Amino acid sequence: MKTAKEYQPLLNAQLEQLTTALSNGEPIEALVHLRAQQLDEVLIALWHSIIGNTDKLALIAVGGYGRSELHPHSDIDIAILVEPDELINWQTAIEQYVTQLWNLGLDIGHSVRTPQQCSEEASRDVTVLTNLLESRLLIGNQTLYQNMQQATSESHIWSKEEFFFAKLNEQQQRHQKFGDTAYKLEPNIKEGPGGLRDIQTIAWVAKRYFDANSLQALTALGFLTQTELNSLLQGRELLWRIRFLLHRLSKRREDRLLMDMQRQLANQLGYSDNNNNLAVEQFMQHYFRTVTELARLNEMLLQLLQEKIEFTDKNNSVIPINERFQTVNGYLEVSSAAVFRETPSALLELFLLMEQNRQLKGVRAASIRLVREHLYLIDDAFREQAEHCALFMAILKEPHGVSHELSRMNRYGVLAAYLPAFSHITGRMQFDLFHIYTVDEHTLNVLKNARSFAIPPSPEHHPQLQTIFKTLDAPEVLYVAALFHDIAKGRGGDHSELGADDAKEFCLRHGISKDNSRIVQWLVRNHLLMSMTAQRKDISDPDIILEFAEKVGDQRTLNYLYLLTVADITATNPELWTSWRDRLLMELYLRSKYVFRHGQAKPIDIAERVTERQDGAAELLEAIEIPRSACLRVWKEFGDDYFLRHNAEEIAWHTRAILEANHDQLPLVLINPHATRGTTPIFIYAQENDGFFAISTLVLSRLGLNIVDARIISSRNGYTLDTYMVLDNDNQPVRDQHRIQEIQKALSASIKDPRQTPKAIRKPLSRQLRQFNTPTRITTEPAPELAYSLLEIITLDRPGLLALIGQAFLDCNIRVHNAKISTVGERAENIFILSDATNRAIHDTPVSAQLIQTLHHHIDDIPKTGTA
Repeated sequence: MKTAKEYQPLLNAQLEQLTTALSNGEPIEALVHLRAQQLDEVLIALWHSIIGNTDKLALIAVGGYGRSELHPHSDIDIAILVEPDELINWQTAIEQYVTQLWNLGLDIGHSVRTPQQCSEEASRDVTVLTNLLESRLLIGNQTLYQNMQQATSESHIWSKEEFFFAKLNEQQQRHQKFGDTAYKLEPNIKEGPGGLRDIQTIAWVAKRYFDANSLQALTALGFLTQTELNSLLQGRELLWRIRFLLHRLSKRREDRLLMDMQRQLANQLGYSDNNNNLAVEQFMQHYFRTVTELARLNEMLLQLLQEKIEFTDKNNSVIPINERFQTVNGYLEVSSAAVFRETPSALLELFLLMEQNRQLKGVRAASIRLVREHLYLIDDAFREQAEHCALFMAILKEPHGVSHELSRMNRYGVLAAYLPAFSHITGRMQFDLFHIYTVDEHTLNVLKNARSFAIPPSPEHHPQLQTIFKTLDAPEVLYVAALFHDIAKGRGGDHSELGADDAKEFCLRHGISKDNSRIVQWLVRNHLLMSMTAQRKDISDPDIILEFAEKVGDQRTLNYLYLLTVADITATNPELWTSWRDRLLMELYLRSKYVFRHGQAKPIDIAERVTERQDGAAELLEAIEIPRSACLRVWKEFGDDYFLRHNAEEIAWHTRAILEANHDQLPLVLINPHATRGTTPIFIYAQENDGFFAISTLVLSRLGLNIVDARIISSRNGYTLDTYMVLDNDNQPVRDQHRIQEIQKALSASIKDPRQTPKAIRKPLSRQLRQFNTPTRITTEPAPELAYSLLEIITLDRPGLLALIGQAFLDCNIRVHNAKISTVGERAENIFILSDATNRAIHDTPVSAQLIQTLHHHIDDIPKTGTA
């Protein structure tokens, strides 16, 4: 008897031959079928060796193997059919057979059933029926196989209608699992929207409904046009090539386009870097455009079949809307196939009608097909016509359905046709960890978020967003800015400047007033201003607020910018939007609003702001019988920076603790689990120590806390007034009391005895971070209006980065006077105000050179391997 061990070298050699053939340009369709044929030969040979020649059993291939479509590490799904009462006689042989298959290293999925048991199992689970629908007899009793086919036929279980709606529901649930979008950082090419499973779903329902055994057979039935068939086959061909290479690269079954695979795949598929686009970005854009087209076809074809099932042999309810459109059973439909050819404006009117008739269920599939077939009509002459420009603006100005219909326009290909600049960003992915969606998907999400401000606020958004939105005199200004803010990505040059030029041309053509056009252009050009100011600058500094307000210009522009900024960040990566970022932007908005209200030309009165904060804190403390005189004794040692950086509630909290503490109780480590800034503040009051920043960051890093901001302040009498804003390892504020006590105990112990401070741990980079080459850049310069130096570090972010930086400061006897922590995707941009141990600036000194060298050593000399 020939064993699996003897077939293993053969299968491995055959797989190498297939890989070579693929690289030599052999059609992937032939290779996946050949791989299935190779497995057929081995499975049949082992069957002969172990089972022998019997008419009591039948071996059938099911699922993808049943379709004769196998990739290097695909599941090998088989079913063994057995006559009733024969299983006991063949159980040992069957077990030996399956064991040999496992010994081959194959990922075997198997079942052993009678034809009737197949029917019973399939009646309970539509996935079982789907697998059996695609079965092939490999060897054994032909009658057993035919009995199984008959027992699972439409006349016995799962009618055509039941099967269709079950598969439709299955697809909807699958798409929801992937966030209803294919445009993710690491998409699943099999299960995600527009993936291989969507093509298979079309084939499955067509097979059950039309008894069609191939996609090609659907054209003869009038279900698919030749153009649509070509799109399906070309899309499948690309996905098959990618999947085949994915399996070979990962040496296992892998259907996710992981970031560490994307570069290698781009190279193997022949892409190369150019001035504006990396090879990996070109490859991913091709991929996303392909799955977009597949998703469009899937939606249209399944809807076509649904209409056929639901409305065949029924009296259609037809209601005219106008000469060009009517509703049929609640769906919008063109009145004739010639509508778009005779009246091209109907290509835009369709979406306006969908907004105005909210009761409509959708657009009929035949009309979707006609839209796609007539996209060529949207040319330069079409775009220039005043009627068409007015229709597009009417779509943007409707009170309901704007983002929904813009998304529909994108799915049907109309948006990219009407805005050629938008076609350049369709499917464009940026290879970083900041943007997890393609640029077009991100843009439409920004528009959706902007629209959401018109409805009652959701829990994750500040309630003031809705209030501000209601003040907008022209919401379409916000929507146009959202459409154009990233429209020039990938063209080379500054995308904000190029996008502002595109927006100017759009506004001119669409009759937007000169004032509103100015705001649109300014918003596109400066859409990053507010987020960069909030994240990279000290917004407690009145000069920073005044500088920002001067750039914005007026309250009206500030309102638009704030809403666009929130919509943009929340549409970039859901994990980036935290209550901390929410609070930062809100503070910047309110402080800028204060400037406009009190007159922009008038500098902010620092003394007035300090007095205001002190009065508020004193009032809170007097309510619990702490006299103002006691507070003033403490506050006389604090500089203005302290009062500018903390609100009245925080000042009262700190002051009370300091007054109530004895000297031998220092250091004070205060943690407020109920803070409203979206993070957990940790306030440390102790006698100043040169290594304070290093000690604190090292301890917090060892505890798994993420420091999102730091306020380093010293009192006049040599005490620290340091605050670290932290999030726990789940990116949420610290709430658990035991966790709070753990943090307080660890910090207190290390501050009292620095020898207990843990050393910085050099953690390996994660799988995703290893894909980025972000060289560390360290610069020093004089700190404006201070006797200290400003140090900026731009590097690859990773867990424990601040602790490594703190260790370098400790090694070089550096004092930290302030810190601004900022992370954008995989890139960390941190700014520090610091001095040497004698409080002198270090810019252009030997201390500066030594510090930079030490920082590079700690930051860059890290392990390069890690896990996901």
